[in-house]
Amino acid sequence: MPIDDITPYQIAHPTHTVDRRAERNTWSVVALSSVMMVVEITAGRMFDSMALLADGWHMGTDVAALVIAASAYWLARRYADDERFAFGTFKIEVLGGFSSALLLGIVALEMVVESGERLLHPAAVRYDEALVVTCIGLVVNLTSAYLLTRSGVPHAHSHGRGHDHGTCAHSRDDDPAHKHDMNLRAAYLHVVADALTSVTAIGALVGGKYLGWIRLDPLMGILGGVVIGLWSVRLIREAGRALLDREMDHPLVDDIRRTLEADGETRVTDLHVWRVGKNQFYGALAVVSRVPRTAADYRTMLAPLKPLVHVTIEVIEP
Repeated sequence: MPIDDITPYQIAHPTHTVDRRAERNTWSVVALSSVMMVVEITAGRMFDSMALLADGWHMGTDVAALVIAASAYWLARRYADDERFAFGTFKIEVLGGFSSALLLGIVALEMVVESGERLLHPAAVRYDEALVVTCIGLVVNLTSAYLLTRSGVPHAHSHGRGHDHGTCAHSRDDDPAHKHDMNLRAAYLHVVADALTSVTAIGALVGGKYLGWIRLDPLMGILGGVVIGLWSVRLIREAGRALLDREMDHPLVDDIRRTLEADGETRVTDLHVWRVGKNQFYGALAVVSRVPRTAADYRTMLAPLKPLVHVTIEVIEP
């Protein structure tokens, strides 16, 4: 069929901007976590506590992940105006979140393995010293979580086709499920994982000190590792979906099709949508209609769908 009208709407550059507050707060958390890592490793050697020493090196893994998150913000900002990035630098942040999620999974596996070994071979623990340092670590973790929460860390949940999306308004900027900063959330989950580890460690140390439950510590470690592992898998799946442009189950796709086909004369024959920002999408589509319309007409029809920041429309004669 002959092509009647192909009119790509050109935008000079994608509109993704880096959250400077999130970047600053992430670097602050890197500094706090680095200090705590040194304290725990030093205390572990001074008090001959393998638990503290292991937690210190565990904190080192988290510091590495936090550095990745902060560096991703810096790189995204550094190359924000680089036209070599055809769709902007948003996916640098997503890649940072994906890398951090992989490290989080490694930490979870390490916790389960190490806790399993301690369950089989319990070791003597200097409870008083370990409790003091663990409580300090919890305060640092809670402070770090607060800093990242101030940057707007969203809660995780997902959307699929099974939801009732209602009208096109659902795909507008009030869609909280797709405002996620995956890079920030990965950093936040590392901090929360450390806080969870500290809480379970405090409970285990208190139980061991006053009740003689020496195996409570490794049991809580296994439980914490499983929970953290589930967080890691969820974030890996979300970041991987964005990196691989698996967005065709987003409600915006149905909104585009429904908007264009509402007149009963137009049929969308080809449609591709992919994410270029936290709640920004590009689209490429082809339509066939018995009523003569231009690509500009269809673009006007799609204007209310605010997340659709760029669209290329091909109009084909029936």
